[in-house]
Amino acid sequence: MPEVRAGGQLLEVATGSNLLDALRGKGIAIPYSCRAGSCHACLVRCSQGELRDQRPEALDPARRAEGWRLACQCQVVDDCAIEVFDPLRDGLPANVVGLDWLAADVLRLRLQPQRPLRYRAGQHLVLWNGEVARPYSLASLPGEEPWLEFHIACHAPGAFCDAARKLQVGDELRLGELRGGALHYDPEWQERPLLLMASGTGLAPLWGLLRQAIADGHQGPIRLLHLARSPAEHYLSGELAALADAHPDLQVTLALPTDLDAVLAQFRLVSRRTLALLCGQPASVERFARHLYLAGVPRGQILADVFLSHA
Repeated sequence: MPEVRAGGQLLEVATGSNLLDALRGKGIAIPYSCRAGSCHACLVRCSQGELRDQRPEALDPARRAEGWRLACQCQVVDDCAIEVFDPLRDGLPANVVGLDWLAADVLRLRLQPQRPLRYRAGQHLVLWNGEVARPYSLASLPGEEPWLEFHIACHAPGAFCDAARKLQVGDELRLGELRGGALHYDPEWQERPLLLMASGTGLAPLWGLLRQAIADGHQGPIRLLHLARSPAEHYLSGELAALADAHPDLQVTLALPTDLDAVLAQFRLVSRRTLALLCGQPASVERFARHLYLAGVPRGQILADVFLSHA
């Protein structure tokens, strides 16, 4: 059987074993979330030997060249040495500079990294609170706000959100991998209709992208739809209304599940030049995307990020 050196131990594991399962089964603590190669919470570095990687495209070439792999996507096929991502060694320190509740279950977390972090609106970042890691979308506007802003949904139990409830200003977290998903704003889109559709805290990256589009001088119409479970959970309604008052081409619609069919019916005649950015729970994003496709928006112009499910 192959031998894996990790965490100061030499472990024998069955050939073809999933690396994440093998290490956790031997008591090596590796955080994980999605098990689909999307969240990157289970990042490890292979310093000797090689692993069979099921999704090599999930990491950028520079990361792969340094030996980084996603444990959930790798199989052990030969002897190897593994270094678990250590947030104290490999993560960027960041201090909590702001904490406030935007709604009863939505925590706005603002972090100040100890050195500048270059990012784009719409990207997401792995946050480490002790040994707990979870990816979150950035809601801040790069170049204009000195902090990194995240909107943490706390309506259901979760290791990270439970720990986040106890944070205080001045506490230190660690920043892991910065990644770009499907969502972004291209200045070449300035004259095209822009449609932003979010459910819950899927509004976070769209809040950053909306302000990015306005800052870049977007000239086409922009429409934003936010779906929430209750009126109290339309947590940026005041800020969105103020932005719409200042920008006549921006229209904001707040929807509840009970009126979503009627709201979506307003999108029957959508310009085929429309670009749609969607974010939220998988079921909501799928419903948005299906409706827009039937309304005439080509699939290639519908960009979507979905929330990761906890494994």
